[in-house]
Amino acid sequence: EVQLVESGGGLVQAGGSLRLSCAASGFTSGDYAIGWFRRAPGNEPEGLSAINKADGSTYYAWIVKGRATMSSDSAKNMVYLEINSLKPEDTAVYYCAADFSIYSSSYGWGYSPPRFWGQGTQVTVSS
Repeated sequence: EVQLVESGGGLVQAGGSLRLSCAASGFTSGDYAIGWFRRAPGNEPEGLSAINKADGSTYYAWIVKGRATMSSDSAKNMVYLEINSLKPEDTAVYYCAADFSIYSSSYGWGYSPPRFWGQGTQVTVSS
């Protein structure tokens, strides 16, 4: 059974940084994509970053590119997302999700709906 458990959310002041962690378990192979998504109240979920575990390719959405770093530790089955220069509009529930396809072109990247989701962790950025 695949399980994704996020941690590291909380209240942070604008301009600050946060590091989110996701413990991933239950995968039977290393060939899958895992990423970070968020959902703000009244909005649709949006993908922030993703790693293709098969080749290590990393992708970022424009809304966090340049101020976010996604990393993974295969030995610990962990993935992380560090976001700097946080803004009040970054306030949302952040989810770790996995098992989806990544579509990449010179115009950017997209993804299919993830099959597995964590329970989410709240990030609140105060102004």
